[in-house]
Amino acid sequence: MTGTVLARAWLRGLGSRQGTARQRLFVFPHAGAGASVYRLAAHLPDSVEVCTLQLPGRESRFAEPALTSLDDAVAVLAPLVAEHTDLPYAFFGHSMGSLIAFETARRLRALGGRLPDRLFLSGMRPPGLPDRDPRHGLPDDELLATAEFAGLDAELKELLLPVLRADLTLCETYVYRVEAPLPCPLTVLAGSGDESVTEAELAGWREHTSASFDVYLFPGAPHLYVRGAEPRLAEIITRAFPARD
Repeated sequence: MTGTVLARAWLRGLGSRQGTARQRLFVFPHAGAGASVYRLAAHLPDSVEVCTLQLPGRESRFAEPALTSLDDAVAVLAPLVAEHTDLPYAFFGHSMGSLIAFETARRLRALGGRLPDRLFLSGMRPPGLPDRDPRHGLPDDELLATAEFAGLDAELKELLLPVLRADLTLCETYVYRVEAPLPCPLTVLAGSGDESVTEAELAGWREHTSASFDVYLFPGAPHLYVRGAEPRLAEIITRAFPARD
């Protein structure tokens, strides 16, 4: 697989706004989700090219085995991102995606690459805190009863079960390594009704940047608030990641 083909397999939307793009937004979805889950591109100006992470095991990469190691994912992803930092760029990650975005930025720093202009990290406690309720080892029936599967029919649940278990393994076996704070500004976001993260925990991300830091709460919104909140998210991203002439 050539470098271009590999990059476009991992980063859906890469090259989609050639000629108009002045910025690039890399999007990192939550556990169990594929690149089509969010509709941010529809609410951002044509000057922003949206490239969404497509991990193996889902959607167009369904036939590939899902990854269970965050380090393995970042080892592939960071060099691919590094090859596409010709434009000012930012990261947006939700839940599992926040961890992958954060570690990708740290790996880019280790590689000596250009860093994101800003990280938007959503619905995730800061790294280094112990998991409250690890789930990747639950029996199938108990895992199928969790919130991620609410409203899905039995056939779809069975189809998504392996990738969700792999993603939970990726998150829950992740080991945080202490490093200097990133020089990138951080914006952290969550729904105020999200029981997986508290406002105090969101504030804990402050220690991971030496630059500016902001917190946004979506009133009453649950953990998966992102689906449906794209217009408001696009406003926040556009304001904090302004276009440059």
